Amino acid sequence: MAERSLRGMSIGAKSLESDDNVDFAARVEVAYVCPKGHRTILPFAESADLPNEWECRCGATAHRENEEDEQPDEITKPTRTHWDMLMERRSEDELAALLEKRLKMHHDGWIPDYE
Repeated sequence: MAERSLRGMSIGAKSLESDDNVDFAARVEVAYVCPKGHRTILPFAESADLPNEWECRCGATAHRENEEDEQPDEITKPTRTHWDMLMERRSEDELAALLEKRLKMHHDGWIPDYE
């Protein structure tokens, strides 16, 4: 009976499409090195934003190879905190005097309690 059975291909096991007339995106290979010395090379599209860090197979954070040679694209200013902006307007002596004035007003009953 096996000789007379029809032979075919299993559905879904093989694709009937070919790679003819298919243009793949241009690629660039980027190397990442972790502190333990593992080197990983990954392909990225040329138009993709390349990450500076990648998780290595050992779990450590790998950085791009030759990253020291590259200069940052833009100069970043340090983030100003509320304290920095306050210190631009007042000195610490002025702030201490203002605090004493407000505490005295609160104790004298000028500023009500919101309890």
